[in-house]
Amino acid sequence: MSTDKMQMRLTLMVERAAQVNGKGLATDFAGRRHSWAQLADRVARLAGGLRSLGVKDGDRVAILALNSDRYLEFLFAVPWAGAVFVPVNTRLAPPEIAYWLNDSGSEFLFVDDTFVPMLEALDGKMASVRQVVYLGDDAAPNGLHDYESLIEGQPPIPDAGRRGDDLAGLFYTGGTTGVSKGVMMSQTNLVMNALNVTPIFGIDRWTNWLHAAPMFHMADGAGAFAVAMAAGSHCFIPGFEPTAAMAAIQQYRPNHSVLVPTMVNMIVNHPAVGDYDISSLKHVLYGAAPMPAPVLERALQLMPGISFIHGYGQTEAAPFLSALDPRHLDEPGAPTERRNSIGHSGGAIEVRVLDENDLEVPANTVGEICARGMNVMRGYWNKPELSAETLRNGWLHTGDGGYMDEDGFLYIVDRVKDMIISGGENVYSAEVENAMHQHEAVAECAVIGIPDETWGERVHAVVRLMEPGTVSAETLIAFCHGLIANYKCPRSIEFVEEPLPLSGAGKILKTELRKPFWKGHDKGVN
Repeated sequence: MSTDKMQMRLTLMVERAAQVNGKGLATDFAGRRHSWAQLADRVARLAGGLRSLGVKDGDRVAILALNSDRYLEFLFAVPWAGAVFVPVNTRLAPPEIAYWLNDSGSEFLFVDDTFVPMLEALDGKMASVRQVVYLGDDAAPNGLHDYESLIEGQPPIPDAGRRGDDLAGLFYTGGTTGVSKGVMMSQTNLVMNALNVTPIFGIDRWTNWLHAAPMFHMADGAGAFAVAMAAGSHCFIPGFEPTAAMAAIQQYRPNHSVLVPTMVNMIVNHPAVGDYDISSLKHVLYGAAPMPAPVLERALQLMPGISFIHGYGQTEAAPFLSALDPRHLDEPGAPTERRNSIGHSGGAIEVRVLDENDLEVPANTVGEICARGMNVMRGYWNKPELSAETLRNGWLHTGDGGYMDEDGFLYIVDRVKDMIISGGENVYSAEVENAMHQHEAVAECAVIGIPDETWGERVHAVVRLMEPGTVSAETLIAFCHGLIANYKCPRSIEFVEEPLPLSGAGKILKTELRKPFWKGHDKGVN
């Protein structure tokens, strides 16, 4: 049966949840509690509101907002209306947001109270946006449509029937060229990802998922859709802050969440951690970096019996590729190095380690981690050449270097791409370098990731100035803050007077620049 004939559609998750658990709690946030029957009705009405604004099949509808129950409703109402959602990174600077909106051709934008003030900075820069919807509880600002009015003023409409290979969402990710690219996720991609993660993460009808990671991020999206598929419950915090997270855990009693190691570290070592009951958490998915042993030990003391699952993936894979079930660490004869593994591939995902000719390498041999399956993206939005290169020979080329042992456990040893992971966020060095080079005093710049106890890796820039001493590190960092998101900006700068080392092809040898910082580390990922 072809995929377009199958019920591979996100909206089926809401329909089924309302059918099998209609009275059960779907969302709980800020005093608003909705059952699955109520949520399904709200989604169908919001979809009608979107159509009344002029949304047509295939139109892109963007959202720039913090986590909330309304964000989840948006993710289902947009495909219900026949359109495509575009979640926008809330940490971006206005020029970057404008690029995402214009590149995607988004004609509609949802914003909450946090980002209404940014509309002034975006005025005149959003070439495609025609209508803006206000997600807050106050009166909608002039010229903006009120979210709840869109729901209350419309009857529920039938589902548009988007399914299979129909485009569901555009999830933008940074690029090694410094230009963001839109990852095209089909209905099948996102449904298959939910099917893959559900058994590994232990998601079922009794799951209560805390949205602590940003909902624009595919990692949290994996939980959002999988929990809906299982007819479980969702609770939210607008953004991660350790005391807010602990208070939410005590209030909502979630048992599942995504928390990167930096978040876990902030919670378990917070001076007020003993003031909150956080024992409800039973399953925590983490990724972006291995969990430091002291952090893991402290977490297990505070939450005995909690299961920390190390996951690996990327946006292009919707995003899940593999995970390490912690029970594998207790198997008789399990090697100690297994704690650094990213585990086994998902049940419907084929993962291989390939050489430069896309041939599989022997066990324990380093190559590029590649994958294929129904979770892999359709390609990059309006970038056919890059799509063909990334998906060549039928494989998604992750750009990550790693190896697989004889028992099928996968390990990352370094990145093929010059990507830095700081606090769980991907930072692409070329994007930071492009910003740095816009300063007239900069002659050469190379951005690398160096070890950091708090963030895993720290964005570090090596800079040669046109004239030594003419600008300070603080000035350059402040300059970057005006062009790119704060988390991408260098946290430290090293000035050199000699030209940066080059390869025979004329490329800066970042491996040489990294060596002094990574000396004593067994791999180039912290």
